[in-house]
Amino acid sequence: MKKQFIKKGVTGFIFGLLAIIALIMIFNKPIKNKVVATYQPKVTRQAVVAASKKETANKKHRQRFKTASYNFKKVKPLDFGTVVSSRIHSRQIAPAGQILVPQSGIHLPIGLGVSNTTLALAAGTMRPDQQMGRGNYPLAGHHMTDPKILFGPLYFKTRIGQSVYLTDMKSVYQYQVYQRVFIAADRVDVINQTKQPIVTLITCDATGKGRLMIRGRLVKTTPLKRTDSKIKRAFLRPVNS
Repeated sequence: MKKQFIKKGVTGFIFGLLAIIALIMIFNKPIKNKVVATYQPKVTRQAVVAASKKETANKKHRQRFKTASYNFKKVKPLDFGTVVSSRIHSRQIAPAGQILVPQSGIHLPIGLGVSNTTLALAAGTMRPDQQMGRGNYPLAGHHMTDPKILFGPLYFKTRIGQSVYLTDMKSVYQYQVYQRVFIAADRVDVINQTKQPIVTLITCDATGKGRLMIRGRLVKTTPLKRTDSKIKRAFLRPVNS
């Protein structure tokens, strides 16, 4: 009798566990998207300056402190585990500013580097020396097949002629998209420095094997305090909101 009870208990536990696993698999994508979409940090000038100073200090003591990662080979596909882990460790993201593409519905924090934590929740800088408004400012972002999350809108909605706004929470840099092209995944030359001030936005194509590259030319730089009221309001509220 006791053995039967134990056997039923074990069977029930296994069925329950399988049911939970099945539910997780069914709702994996919606939950993952929700976890990313509800990451809404408020990026401030103080946070950007502090992150920059910390990164500079860490570079002087590489053996003791970690610096932002720019190793593209370590970037993993954005699975459920990576997203959850990134939310738990979101304080590791070093803010560099924000990106806003109003016509495409993109409003994201910009983090230093391309670590898995950064790219799971933000757009990541692709070179350690890049500066907004000076030369080439490349950013990478995940395309999750959702037209509203991370760089998904870049694939589905961003077109030539649209405006891309970057801010370091001191100035606003307005770029106009002039190029939208698919490139090979190994085209790392597109992040190289340029004489002309441009922004380069990189995300995956529909297959995940290639890349979509969008480029814009700098057309205007304005102090955040004096920028267009709609753009200013967007940058002063939490991202993804």
